[in-house]
Amino acid sequence: MRIVLSGGGTGGHIYPAVAVARQLELEDSSAEFLYIGGTRGLESKLVPQENLPFKAIDITGFRRKLSLDNVKTVMRFLKGVKSSKQMLREFKPDVVIGTGGYVCGPVVYAASRLGIPTMIHEQNAIPGLTNRFLSRYADTVAVSFEGTESAFGGAKNVIYTGNPRATTVSVANPQRGYASLGIPEGSTVVLVVGGSRGAKAINEAMIEMAADVGKGKGVHYVYVTGEPYFEDTRKQLRQKLGSLPSWLHVLPYIHNMPEVLACTSLIVNRAGASFLAEITALGIPSVLIPSPNVTNNHQEANARQLEREGAAAVLLEKDLNGSTLMEAIRKITGAEEVRRKMSEASLRLGKRDSAAIVTAELRRLAAKHS
Repeated sequence: MRIVLSGGGTGGHIYPAVAVARQLELEDSSAEFLYIGGTRGLESKLVPQENLPFKAIDITGFRRKLSLDNVKTVMRFLKGVKSSKQMLREFKPDVVIGTGGYVCGPVVYAASRLGIPTMIHEQNAIPGLTNRFLSRYADTVAVSFEGTESAFGGAKNVIYTGNPRATTVSVANPQRGYASLGIPEGSTVVLVVGGSRGAKAINEAMIEMAADVGKGKGVHYVYVTGEPYFEDTRKQLRQKLGSLPSWLHVLPYIHNMPEVLACTSLIVNRAGASFLAEITALGIPSVLIPSPNVTNNHQEANARQLEREGAAAVLLEKDLNGSTLMEAIRKITGAEEVRRKMSEASLRLGKRDSAAIVTAELRRLAAKHS
C-alpha cells in the first residue's frame, strides 16, 4: 500500500502521522510513504529524522483579522494545491491522511479532487479551521475524543479512533526513562513541562515554588524549561536555592519523552491533544494548565475532557502561581488513593489501540477505491 501523510506546524500534528506510519510498517513491511509538509513548519526537521520521505510546499495559515496577508495565503493555497496534485500524480498513493495544520489543506483537497481516498484526523476537542474545511471533502473524519463527532455534522463518515500517538508511547520502557534522568528506579517522578518550547507562566510558577518542592521527601522533580528559557530559569533557581539539589532536575528539552513519561508518577503540563494522548496511554495523573493563547481556547476544552473523567486537575493560567501549583501537586502526590484513582481514570481514556484503528480505516478506504 502507498500512503501519503500530511500534518504540520507543531509536534501535535506531526507525531500522530508518524505513529500511523510506524503502525502500517508493522502491519505491512512493503508499505511505501510520502510525507508532504510545509517549508516553514517543524515537520521539515522532524519527519526526515524519522526516515520518512519528505516533500514540502509553501503554505501559511489564515489570520483571524482582515489582512493583506490573507490574500497571499489564498495564492499560496492555490499554488499548494497545484504542487500537491503533481506530487500525488507522481507518487500514486492508495490513500491520503491529514493530521491537522494548515499544510493539510491543499494536500487533502488536491487528493479529493483527484479521486484519491482521503482521511483526516482531529486531535483536539474543538476542531481546527483546516479540518473543518476539509471535512466537506474527506471520505472519513477521525476524532480523538469520544462525543466530539457532532462537531463534524456535515461530514460523510465520522469515527472515534482516539489519538494514534497513544499507541507509540504505550510500549515505552520506564527503566530507560529512569536511567536517562539519572534517577533511581521506582522513585516518584513529577514531570513539569510547558510544551516543546516551554511556557513562561509555568517557568515562573516553578521558580516561585522551588523552595517548597524539597519538602516532599523521596520525590524527584524533572523540570523541562524549553530551550528559550533554560539558561535564565536555571540561573534564577540557583539564585533562589543556592545550588540545584539532587531531587531537582532542570532540562531544556527531553528527546526520549515516551520513556520519561513511562517512569512519571504525575505530570504538570499544557493540554495539547497529542500530549494528552500520551499520558492517558500510560495512565499518568495530571495537573493541566491549558494555554490561553490558542485558537478557540481548545486546550481548555481538551483539559476539561480529562477533568470530567477524574483523570486530571485543571489549573487555569490566570490562577497560576507558585502556591497554587504546589497545592495542586501535593493534593495528588500526598494522597496515594487519589493518585491511584486518577491513574485508573487516565488509563481508561487511553486504552484504545488508536493507531491500529486508524490504519484499519485507511485499508478500508484504499480497498474500496481499488
